[in-house]
Amino acid sequence: MVCYAYQELIKNIKADNQMPVLFVGHGNPMNAIEDNRFSETWQEIGRLLPKPEAILCISAHWETWGPAVNILEKPRTIHDFGGFPQELYDAQYPAPGSPALAQRVQESVHSIVISADSDWGLDHGCWSVLRRLFPNADVPVVQLSLDYTQPARFHFELGRELACLRKEGVLILGSGNMVHNLRRIVMVSDDFNEAFGLDWALEASKQLKHLIVEERYEDLIHYQSISEELLLAVPTPEHYLPLLYSLAVKQDGDQMAFFNDEPLGGSLTMTSLVIGGA
Repeated sequence: MVCYAYQELIKNIKADNQMPVLFVGHGNPMNAIEDNRFSETWQEIGRLLPKPEAILCISAHWETWGPAVNILEKPRTIHDFGGFPQELYDAQYPAPGSPALAQRVQESVHSIVISADSDWGLDHGCWSVLRRLFPNADVPVVQLSLDYTQPARFHFELGRELACLRKEGVLILGSGNMVHNLRRIVMVSDDFNEAFGLDWALEASKQLKHLIVEERYEDLIHYQSISEELLLAVPTPEHYLPLLYSLAVKQDGDQMAFFNDEPLGGSLTMTSLVIGGA
């Protein structure tokens, strides 16, 4: 079920039941420092959300051979991009890590061994969003990597094993983009954030939202066989897979609401999702 007023959905969430879930289209790294309609919505949602005990983030920008979870007490802010203003490289997000949550992730997953990583910090798929959701950087954050050797079903099933963390006060955050084809970007003005979508991107977005609303997870797992539009929308899986993690932890009785549901640059969408129950 989808409740289209995300503010109302979040306000009705009872934190003592289980934490909500987010999938966020993170888009341009500049959203971390620019005030625009996307970053302002992230800020609003951060004010409305019950404060989590910790955050588990699955970002499009950490891929590994075999899944890993970072165990650092003080994860570094990773500036994994190029060609941006110095102000963005100067931005930091000094949130603490949580070795305890990392251990809970390892304990919760029985289908495969989750490796402990002591090098990776918080990449921009993670911190650019959290910098707006929780600007005080006072909530512990752990990242779980994407195993690039595995198909979509593996990621969905792994996500299901993480659902128990919601009842422990953990906010699960998937960060990517539903439609993400950088090779087909079309700039219609100097403003990258001007809403514009090519016909195939708009159709792909429509198809994905329909499947999400209908909870047709098998189709979402087999997205490559649905349409030519989705093949263009998801030319590589890393920005799509975090969506499957967020959907996998949805529970009976949860409602869903879309936000930041706009196309950009012709071939990207910022469409995001909040999941939670009263």
